[in-house]
Amino acid sequence: MPHDYKGEQITVHFDGRKCIHSRLCVLGLPHVFTSEKIWIKPDEASAEAVVEIAHKCPSGAITYTMASGEAEAPPVVNTIRVRENGPLELHGDLRIDGGDPVTRAVLCRCGLSKRKPFCDNAHIKGEFVASGEREPKESEPLETRNGPLEITSRKNRSYKVEGNVEIIAGSGRQIDRRTMVGLCRCGKSKNKPFCDGSHKAAGFEADGAE
Repeated sequence: MPHDYKGEQITVHFDGRKCIHSRLCVLGLPHVFTSEKIWIKPDEASAEAVVEIAHKCPSGAITYTMASGEAEAPPVVNTIRVRENGPLELHGDLRIDGGDPVTRAVLCRCGLSKRKPFCDNAHIKGEFVASGEREPKESEPLETRNGPLEITSRKNRSYKVEGNVEIIAGSGRQIDRRTMVGLCRCGKSKNKPFCDGSHKAAGFEADGAE
């Protein structure tokens, strides 16, 4: 369950189930994100500094609510970044498997995570190899680049992504622009990051929508 750490100007929310230990928080603000039992101390830095660190958390494990009630707004462009030998990094107006809206998430694409659909860094031990770069596909500019982005983990199959989204390489270079796409989550597709049906031959099993 997420934990709340309340300060005078800002409350920091932490969901350990989503954390991938990027360590941007503990390195960026070590007096706020500590190694102590109560490890988040929002008042040890300005609210603005804490917000800046929260925005850098790729997994969305760290979020916040200001004392005024203001929280992080979705970006003006929904993106899915393909990490080299790693997961899918999402930033947008996200609805993942029917959950509450979030702005950031890191989803498994190696098929090995025990916290599916979220990444748990199993790709490292599993020595998953998959480029974060590929040739861009021809696509028309999206009329709208933001708005709700629905991500559905389909049982024993791919992620179904519905909504305006730009798929980008780890370098930030654009790969494709879509309003609907199936993305590999079994780790076996020969057309990564896109699904090509390889989950069937691989006997991939994972909970999800029918």
